[in-house]
Amino acid sequence: MSHIPHLINGERIAGNGRSAPVYNPSTGDSTSAVGLADRATMQLAIDAAKAAFPAWRNTPPAKRAQIMFRFKQLLEQNENEIAALISAEHGKTLEDAVGELKRGIENVEFACAAPEILKGEYSRNVGPNIDAWTDLQPIGVVAGITPFNFPAMVPLWMYPLAIVCGNCFILKPSERDPSSTLFIAELLNQAGLPKGVLNVVNGDKDAVDALIEAPEVKALSFVGSTPIAEYIYSEGTKRGKRVQALGGAKNHAVLMPDADLDNAVSALMGAAYGSCGERCMAISVAVCVGDQIADALVDKIVPQIQALKIGAGTSCGLDMGPLVTAAARDKVKGYIDAGVEQGAKLVVDGRDLVVAGNENGYFVGGTLFDKVTPEMTIYTDEIFGPVLCIVRVGSLEEAMQLINDHEYGNGTCIFTRDGEAARLFCDEIEVGMVGVNVPLPVPVSYHSFGGWKRSLFGDLHAYGPDGVRFYTRKKAITQRWPARKSHEAAQFAFPSNG
Repeated sequence: MSHIPHLINGERIAGNGRSAPVYNPSTGDSTSAVGLADRATMQLAIDAAKAAFPAWRNTPPAKRAQIMFRFKQLLEQNENEIAALISAEHGKTLEDAVGELKRGIENVEFACAAPEILKGEYSRNVGPNIDAWTDLQPIGVVAGITPFNFPAMVPLWMYPLAIVCGNCFILKPSERDPSSTLFIAELLNQAGLPKGVLNVVNGDKDAVDALIEAPEVKALSFVGSTPIAEYIYSEGTKRGKRVQALGGAKNHAVLMPDADLDNAVSALMGAAYGSCGERCMAISVAVCVGDQIADALVDKIVPQIQALKIGAGTSCGLDMGPLVTAAARDKVKGYIDAGVEQGAKLVVDGRDLVVAGNENGYFVGGTLFDKVTPEMTIYTDEIFGPVLCIVRVGSLEEAMQLINDHEYGNGTCIFTRDGEAARLFCDEIEVGMVGVNVPLPVPVSYHSFGGWKRSLFGDLHAYGPDGVRFYTRKKAITQRWPARKSHEAAQFAFPSNG
């Protein structure tokens, strides 16, 4: 069995002590083991990043960007190998893995604009012979903690931008599917990144706590569940760190009576069942305004759910693969059981799916509930599986109140042909990312990603302009060069331009 190492100071490090098995979710087989870093191993990475920082912060942004250009090229050249690694350990289809990588590459492209995005502001003659400007300076050693569901894309939300801003980075990826993350990091080293600027340390809670507690680590980025996001935000900020922690979601799609139902159904299929529902932007609730649109939705979507092509993620031409672990599969099945017990109408049941040739894989078929009510756990909780719930309401206002009352505020969308309804929805909905006839309104790389309420802890969203703000500190400089041989008396009043 192969062993997946850490990447510290440009070298593969085996690490000592504990390890965890890595599984192929399509077969249920353990394919490798990943080392779980102890405090000493994490300190090696911190020391390497700290040592690399002085030279890296003084590297011109244009030279940093040149490395990112080469990195982008290497990612594109190795697309198939990266997708295969993602699929083998996560379970998502090859096509989905390629899509994930492409969205990550978009963030590398944004980072390539380092000379532009790091320009400060300049004002001449703010006072007599006085000029002022702002400078965006790196923070130092920063770290990212990323989830299993996007082992390529989410790390690429973080470290390319942090690095071109002049910081050195420590990445703690998910221990469930670390191979693609490690491979991609090594491509960045191949692109010419100096040793120690990027370090990848595998681990579990001990590694996370080491990053939180290390005084050398000045900022933490996190994507994952809300309880862990809240923990990292609380523990990090009380130690004076800058923290952005993205948590869970319960994303609603509102279907108005005038919705283009055929297109809405196609959108819901991909948004609810793509990647087996293991997306923080997955649509897990369809809020139908009126029984007529709800009944029509059920009639149209049931045959498509039943026709989903499900199998080993490493096969081509599939709609859905397995869930990431046996525990994840059992958790999703438990939610389906609870939905039945609590009185929801189970229209399509995915619990008994068996994939021929992959009987030990972690599969759950596409599942649909109707007549779901807000007190049911399948409505309140983030299931993170291929389960879509239909809630019936009488008006757009009722639908919006339902969404605004939920503890999460990550993403939402509305399907309608009514511009007035869409405008009201966009203005009044208390959610961070909103789509109009767009089911997964994930912002492009030159905007920023983040939810509201308990979906985000911290003031700044991920990547894009907010990412630049997060990974830099703004310094304001005011400079005066008095005329030679001039002398002015001391002024005791507070200076002003009046």
